[in-house]
Amino acid sequence: MTAGSRGDVAPYTGLGHGLVRAGHEVTLVTHAPFAPLVSGSGVRFHPLPVDPRAELESSRGRGLHHSTTRAGKLVRVASLARSLIGTMTDDLLAAARSSDLLLVAPAVGPVGHTLAEGLGLPSLDVPLQPLFGTREFAPPMLSAGSWGAVGNRVAGQAVALSVEQIFSGVLPGLRRRLGLPRRGTLAAWRARERLAPPVLHGFSSLVVPRPRDWRPGLDITGYWWPYDVDTRLPAELRDFLDAGPPPVFVGLGSATVPRPDLLSAAVVRALRRAGLRGVFQRGWGELAAHGPDMLTVGEVPHALLFPRVAAVVHHAGAGTTAAGLRAGVPAVPVPIQFDEGFWASRLVRLGVAPHALALRRLSEDALRLALTRATRDPAFARRARDLGARIRAEDGVSPVLAAVERLRPAPPAA
Repeated sequence: MTAGSRGDVAPYTGLGHGLVRAGHEVTLVTHAPFAPLVSGSGVRFHPLPVDPRAELESSRGRGLHHSTTRAGKLVRVASLARSLIGTMTDDLLAAARSSDLLLVAPAVGPVGHTLAEGLGLPSLDVPLQPLFGTREFAPPMLSAGSWGAVGNRVAGQAVALSVEQIFSGVLPGLRRRLGLPRRGTLAAWRARERLAPPVLHGFSSLVVPRPRDWRPGLDITGYWWPYDVDTRLPAELRDFLDAGPPPVFVGLGSATVPRPDLLSAAVVRALRRAGLRGVFQRGWGELAAHGPDMLTVGEVPHALLFPRVAAVVHHAGAGTTAAGLRAGVPAVPVPIQFDEGFWASRLVRLGVAPHALALRRLSEDALRLALTRATRDPAFARRARDLGARIRAEDGVSPVLAAVERLRPAPPAA
C-alpha cells in the first residue's frame, strides 16, 4: 500500500515482482494512473481514486510553490494529504480484506497499521527514506544537515507524530468500522512503538549507513529497483545518443515548477556554455528543450538511459537519486522540496556530485560551473563508477522476502 507521486510507487513494482517470482501473490494498492507500471510484472493492481498529478496541478497543489521553507511546504502538503486520505480509505480497506499480509509505505502508514490491527493481519513497514528519529542527522523531510544530537532526535519524533496527525480525521471512524476500541493518535503511536515491529528500509547502507542508535528491527535492505516495462529506449533517443558524445540528463521527476519555460531555457544555456548536449525528460514539471544538441523525451527507463549519459541533473528525489547511483554517473542535484535536500547532501558527501544547487537560487553560471566540474573532473566519474558497482551488487528484495516468509500466516491444517 502506497500513495504519492511516481517516486513513491515505482520501487514497489520491483519489490512486488521479486516477491511474485518467489511464488507469492502480490497486489500493488495505489493511485489508478500508476497501473501501467506493473504491466507484465505479474503484480496485481488495486486502484486508489486520487490522481496525484491532478492534485499538484490544482490551485491547492500550486500553493506549494508559495512556501519558501521545507517546513512550510511540509505543512501545506500535510493539509493536502489530510483532505484526500478519506477518499482512499474504503479502497485500502477493500484491498486489505482480500490480503494475508500488508506491506505498508509511510504515506498510508497509520491507516495500514489500523487495518492490520482490525483485520488481524501481520504487516511490515517498507519506507524509502530514513524516517525514524536518530541523533546522527536531522529528519530528512526537514533538513539536509544536523541540529545536534538532541535536536535531531526530538525533531525526528516530532515529524513522526505530525504524520500520525494527518490521519487523525479518518482513524476514529475506521476503528469503529473494524470493531476496535477508541484510541487517540498519540496513544496509537505509542502502542505501536512499544511493539517495536520490523521495518525494512528500501535504500542502500552505502548511501545512508544504519544509524547506530536505531532500535533492533529497523533495518536497511538495499534499493528496490522499479520493474521496467520497456526493454529498449525509443528509436529517436537511441539515434540521438549515438549521434554524439554522452549528453547530460535533465529531469525533475514528479516535481512541478512555476515557470518551466524559463527554467528549461536557463538549463539549455548552461549546457551549451559548458559544451554539453542534453536530454530533457518532460516529467510533471513540463521541461522541454529544442535544437540539434537537445532532445526532449517522455517517460523512459532510467536503468537504460542513465548508463549512457555523462551526468544527471535532477531534483534529488529518492528514486532518481538511486537510479543515478546505480548507473554509476555523476550528479548535479537541484533539490526542490521535502527529502530532496537530504539526498542531495548525500550525493555531495559521497563525492559523486560537486555540490547541490537549490532551485530557488539556481543561476545559469552556477549550473554551468557545476556541470563542468561533474563532467570534466575524472574523480567524480571514478567515484560514481565504483559506488555504482557496489550498489548494483546488493540484493534489496531478499531481506523483504525473508521477512514475508516469517510473517505470513501458516496454511490451514489439512
